[in-house]
Amino acid sequence: MGKVIHILTDLKDIIETEKRQGKRVVFGNGCFDLIHVGHIRYLQGAKALGDVLIVAVNDDSSVTGLGKRKQVVTPAPERAEIVAAIEGVDYVIIFSEPTVEHLLRVLKPDIHAKGTDYSEESVPERDVVLSYGGRVAIVGDPKDHSTRDIIQSIKGLE
Repeated sequence: MGKVIHILTDLKDIIETEKRQGKRVVFGNGCFDLIHVGHIRYLQGAKALGDVLIVAVNDDSSVTGLGKRKQVVTPAPERAEIVAAIEGVDYVIIFSEPTVEHLLRVLKPDIHAKGTDYSEESVPERDVVLSYGGRVAIVGDPKDHSTRDIIQSIKGLE
């Protein structure tokens, strides 16, 4: 079971230790509001790229700030706990920025894994990752699953 880390400098120290031990660090991120099979396949694909998987979870205000929904279903601390409980996830941190660029600059993971709704060229943080010698990878299944669609399906059941 993974661990939720609340302080970025603590996570940085942990990751630096993991790297000194020769481990390859992979970084993923997302809202993870209602966990579905697409999330699991994304996280499995990310973990398959390395030894240590860090997952950054959007805080509540950044989820709504993305314009996807007016509110979250599950509060960020609970989402982080759920993601940490998924097999293969080693560390989880909650973030509030619009992108994970700051986290990438601080943690410098070997690989930044994004879902199949991106290409390696379209990943917003690509230049940051390349600037410190990391690489971008696209993982998971086709983007056929979304929290928004699940919410709409649930509403249709009423």
